[in-house]
Amino acid sequence: MLQNSGARTHAQASRERRDIVSGEVMPEARLIRFVIGPDGAAVPDLARKLPGRGMWAAADRASVATAAKKGLFARSAKAPVRAAPDLADQVEALLRARILAGLGLARRAGDLTSGFEKVAAAIGAGKAAWLIEATDGAADGRRKLLALARHQSPRPGLLAIYGSTELGLALGLENVIHTAFLAGRAAERWAEDVRRLAGFSPLLPEDWREEPVEAKREP
Repeated sequence: MLQNSGARTHAQASRERRDIVSGEVMPEARLIRFVIGPDGAAVPDLARKLPGRGMWAAADRASVATAAKKGLFARSAKAPVRAAPDLADQVEALLRARILAGLGLARRAGDLTSGFEKVAAAIGAGKAAWLIEATDGAADGRRKLLALARHQSPRPGLLAIYGSTELGLALGLENVIHTAFLAGRAAERWAEDVRRLAGFSPLLPEDWREEPVEAKREP
């Protein structure tokens, strides 16, 4: 069951933790929290709400894989901790599911708009924080929206990791190809998971040839 990140206070948003791999202290938004599960295994806690002492690893595939391979979770916890060899894959899958569920919540809250004309209008009005494009959509419409987005400052971020069927099921709509996440606090919270996912997998299909709108990063 996915956990809703919910609203956070300024103090919570600015917390810093130490990466168990590099030893670097960094904001929680750039890390993945893990706790020890009932079976003694390292469990990803993407919402940072599960009980127990947290173990933090940088939000990228190499860091999580290194922590699992070298027994760094056990060293951090000072207790026996099992870490699955595919732990980084687990984190990626959980992030993908969490991001998709977040889109469904945003649509019900009125923070999304879908359809070519509506998305184009949102971009033109400077209201689009992120474009979510179906991976199986036609290139022509996508290119037109990206061309509009390149003239905006700041540029919207771009996410394209779900097919139209996945997006349709999440949003409760049919034939979802173009979607815009409107600027605001909801978009900022949702984008935190997108940035973390970027450390585990590309945010765009490899065979897209046009120059993409760059994914937003933490300042």
